[in-house]
Amino acid sequence: MRYYIIAGEASGDLHGANLMRALQRHDADAQFRYWGGDAMQDVAGEPVRHIRDLAIMGFVEVVMHLHTVLGNIRFCKQDILQYLPDVLVTIDYPGFNLKMAKFAHQHGIKTVHYISPQLWAWKKGRIKGMRKCLDKLCFILPFEQDFYAHNDFPQAVYVGHPLLDAVAQYREDTAQALEYGKPIVALLPGSRRQEIKRVLPTMLTLADRHPEYQYVVAGMSLLEDNFYHELIGSRDNVAILRDQTYRLLSNAYAAIVCSGTATLETALFNVPQVVCYRANAISVAIARRLIGTRIKYISLVNLIADRPIVTELIQDDMNVAKLESEFSNITINADSRQRMLDEYAYLHTLLGSAGASDRAAQEIINELT
Repeated sequence: MRYYIIAGEASGDLHGANLMRALQRHDADAQFRYWGGDAMQDVAGEPVRHIRDLAIMGFVEVVMHLHTVLGNIRFCKQDILQYLPDVLVTIDYPGFNLKMAKFAHQHGIKTVHYISPQLWAWKKGRIKGMRKCLDKLCFILPFEQDFYAHNDFPQAVYVGHPLLDAVAQYREDTAQALEYGKPIVALLPGSRRQEIKRVLPTMLTLADRHPEYQYVVAGMSLLEDNFYHELIGSRDNVAILRDQTYRLLSNAYAAIVCSGTATLETALFNVPQVVCYRANAISVAIARRLIGTRIKYISLVNLIADRPIVTELIQDDMNVAKLESEFSNITINADSRQRMLDEYAYLHTLLGSAGASDRAAQEIINELT
């Protein structure tokens, strides 16, 4: 079968790579054309577009880069028609991907979307269009089962969370130590230039106040050395580890994490964490207006558990004083650390077993056959 796959950011690249491997296990003749990053490149060679050229977040930022976004949309439509795949598989990245799914459906190409947009949080109106243009929706969060059951979406199927696959695979393949002579605090500021600039400087104040730890920034090779070094400055107790987040988390004593997929990854490695988030003020105001009071949390850990396992420092709450206080809870306070680890165990039971990539691959192939 011929698969056209689109992932638009780092987490989608990770899940896309595992999905590709699963498709190869189930389909010996699998052929891929894809948009993605280095992980998918390891499976299928050069991408059509690399995620470094696609990672734009926030309402304001999208408007500022509108010319680039529209150019990518036009090119992708042409490329899909030229390749004529048996199926278009879109991974997360809904603003772009659902447009491509609608286009492919209009041209008689099967469509599968993997990792549902957060319709339960906002833009629930998308569901009508998704029913029409998607042959299959593979969702990954356990509480989404009730949402889709109550919203008449028969082609939606729960496959489990693919991070369980990724973490299990890492632990099976490798166990690389990090030796710095001090306990390691992982700083995970995100993968996009804008979000890193907003949160990493505040994270780094901990390195000035608590030199008893070694701070390691989870860096991305998509971004140049000078970008990180200008933010870190002359601090000698801060290092950068690029594209090795799992190695970092498997050796970390604690972590400060920008909200996103990394919050769940940190929990799966049983690392106590503080979650932070700071975005363009206009984008946040728009998002809050759209979401209203429906959603209590922003981190995946708290959303899945539906209770506050980890502290979330959002916008103005992401400040030096509050970060200092919460940092003490996850490093010095033994009771707080243990409570969080106990809650992580509960989270594991909610997520269930690994195998999401294989289940999603089988759903895709079933749709074709």
